[in-house]
Amino acid sequence: MATLPTFVIIGAGLAGAKAAEALRGNDFGGQIILFGTEPRLPYERPPLSKEYLAGKKELDEFTVQPESWYREHDVDLRLNTTVATIDRSAHAVGHSEGKHEHYDKLLLATGSSARRPPIPGSDADGVHVLRTVEDAAALRSRLTDGTRLAIIGAGWIGLEVAAGARQAGAEVTVVESADLPLAALGRDIAQVFADLHREHGVDLRLGAQVERISTEGGRATGVRLADGSGVDADLVLVAVGARPRIELAEAAGLALADGGVAVDAALRTSDPDIFAVGDIAAAEHPLLHTRIRTEHWANALKQPAVAVAGMLDAPGSYDELPYFFTDQYDLGMEYVGHAPPDAKVVFRGDVAGREFTAFWVDDDDRVLAGMNVNIWEGLDDIKAMVRGRQPLGDAG
Repeated sequence: MATLPTFVIIGAGLAGAKAAEALRGNDFGGQIILFGTEPRLPYERPPLSKEYLAGKKELDEFTVQPESWYREHDVDLRLNTTVATIDRSAHAVGHSEGKHEHYDKLLLATGSSARRPPIPGSDADGVHVLRTVEDAAALRSRLTDGTRLAIIGAGWIGLEVAAGARQAGAEVTVVESADLPLAALGRDIAQVFADLHREHGVDLRLGAQVERISTEGGRATGVRLADGSGVDADLVLVAVGARPRIELAEAAGLALADGGVAVDAALRTSDPDIFAVGDIAAAEHPLLHTRIRTEHWANALKQPAVAVAGMLDAPGSYDELPYFFTDQYDLGMEYVGHAPPDAKVVFRGDVAGREFTAFWVDDDDRVLAGMNVNIWEGLDDIKAMVRGRQPLGDAG
């Protein structure tokens, strides 16, 4: 009787859990080993800077599956365990328990970690990052009425935390080195978010360089800027982006690209028995004809099904358009597509009232991406326009 294959998944986040679901959903009868560095069951991360931080959701509401699911579906879930090595020739991984596990197919879903730039004072008590539920819980417990919070970085995490903190009654200062927040969206959209936060009482310091985090007695007391000015704070959040966790892949000699692991449209790496999904996957996009790596929830949710098809030797291609969303104060937004920061932006609707659609178009007026702000219909139409490379002038 033939031995059943063993599939190993490294990374017990949303992507890893969805891969295990997809394997069992496709009647894979072999062994599944799912490794995770955190002590928690796999959970989704977007609520950490949104509903969880605001106290509107608890962890069990965004945990992917209860513990019983893994038992009932015979998934060997190894939490609090770090995979340290991949031996491609032996088809084995070595982990922190000092053992090795054989794999027939391997899926990398290692995600990202919070970037921690070498800012003097960043090791002081009261300095936070936001990546895990423990990070969010520590921050949430101290965001009370009157707390002074300084945020370094005006990206998605920084601005979402700023919104949640203001709604909790905290005093918030955001320090950003660029001259506008969310610069990758282009100046027009960035200005919408700058105006939004200032209207809600955020002290937005743009074009500002952080010199150090001020401390006293080992505790953070604020942020000192290069121009000599300072921000007094009880808490400091460093929110300067994420770092894809590609160390394992790199050490194993897998091809890298765009800061991640290079994969084809089927999400297969340069090793035919190893696949990669989520934040680390720099994938060839069959529709956009470019390699794309995005650190967003939608990839972690949807890529595993395609990778699993490949692991099971079935055809598959990941052609979903990049998608992300945010909720800040009374602004809800969905973005779909892929456009360079300098692409022309065309607005339709009430920009001042923050109820509009923005389209990024190329030199031929063809839609590259679109964003709905406080409009909860029409996203499928935008997707169709991007997929069809439709000129904006042809839209109804």
